[in-house]
Amino acid sequence: MTTRVLAAGDAFVLPTMLTEALHREAGPDLEVSELALPWPDVPFGKVSEVDEASGTEEEMIELLQGVRICVTQMAPFTAKVFEACPDLELVAVGRGGPVNVNLDAAVEHGVKVSNAPGRNATATAEHTVALMLAAMRRIPQVHGDLAGGVWRGDYYRYESVGPELENRTVGLIGYGAIGSRVCRILRGFGARVLVHDPFIGPETVAGVAELVDLGELLSSSDVVSLHARVTPETTGMIGSDQLAAMPTGAVLVNCARGALVDYDAVCDALDSRRLFGAAFDVFPEEPIPAGSRLLTTEGIVMTPHLAGASKQTAHNAASIVAADVARYLRGEPLHHQVAPHPAR
Repeated sequence: MTTRVLAAGDAFVLPTMLTEALHREAGPDLEVSELALPWPDVPFGKVSEVDEASGTEEEMIELLQGVRICVTQMAPFTAKVFEACPDLELVAVGRGGPVNVNLDAAVEHGVKVSNAPGRNATATAEHTVALMLAAMRRIPQVHGDLAGGVWRGDYYRYESVGPELENRTVGLIGYGAIGSRVCRILRGFGARVLVHDPFIGPETVAGVAELVDLGELLSSSDVVSLHARVTPETTGMIGSDQLAAMPTGAVLVNCARGALVDYDAVCDALDSRRLFGAAFDVFPEEPIPAGSRLLTTEGIVMTPHLAGASKQTAHNAASIVAADVARYLRGEPLHHQVAPHPAR
């Protein structure tokens, strides 16, 4: 029997990419329709009760009639969508956290939800180290001056030059799929790596890093990089007290989530020269509002939440969700189920 599937892609994870992965993983007996959502040309946002979504509830409801499975990255799956789409059985979301899905409503309507953890782990790890180097060596600032026709020889003054990674101590807060890859890259640079992660034991980092408490990591690290999830305990975990505990001239990097950091405190630490530099891919408000201190404080390197944006990430996302669709159709357990299927 033919299964109807909606491939709700966007300009990053293309609808055609999802369709090709579905046929590769699940075979030709799928009737796949495609939808191109406007992200990232139009920023994602809140749609009803879900976050970081693209598209509208009305569009999804219209296209999901008679559809059993939807693969997507950004489509909004709200209570209203689940209520209006009784044929839907599985939503496979090609991102690490399905924040665009109302998981309680999915359970209520008997819909399974899967995600794609680790799809962008390598891309984000590489970007993290790139931002470290950019902040430590002031690459964006020097490039901007040179592109503007200014040759800044004074950047060679001792107080202006930055440190190397070799023989420096880098502290990683979080040692999951991304943090562990950052550690592996840093070891290739000859850095000493400290890790703080309450969910692992010393055996996890044996031979490659040292597991320490947060206080020791902050006081000992020339560079601190965040790789933690946002929880009530980690929200605002790096503020003025933690920055004051870091060595003078240290660098802070955040490619995880903006809620982990007090950005005003970082700007204060940069203005006072407590920090040498900072590098961010995530922010408390995205896009960054006009007038933000982040746009004017010296020593900050920024990218617009694209650490995970690589061609491999897009293909990984499509392949991971398509593989779980194939498992579902074979009656096998999903590898990445998020919301448990309720008892019937």
